Amino acid sequence: MFSINSRYYSLAVLKYQTSDGRQIAYVSRRFLPQGSEFDLLLQHTVARGERLDNITAQYLDDPQQFWRICDANEVISPFELEEIGRVIRITLPQGIPGPR
Repeated sequence: MFSINSRYYSLAVLKYQTSDGRQIAYVSRRFLPQGSEFDLLLQHTVARGERLDNITAQYLDDPQQFWRICDANEVISPFELEEIGRVIRITLPQGIPGPR
């Protein structure tokens, strides 16, 4: 149902049956992971005019992966990470260990 690079890819699709017998499909709840579950690659300080999709394209080569940076910084809204001067964590994907 969702592409492999979607934040919803691994979530179960559930069904709700209404009183009139209709079935409505919905995605199970996704919990925000802990930032400590991600190994840091680098930190980026947001400059004037930068948007998270452009930052994501710069570091991850895919602007639609902005949600990975949100997860690593424990925020739900990408707009929280666009504040000038904010230092954001750019990390490896969750569960991928970095060098020790």
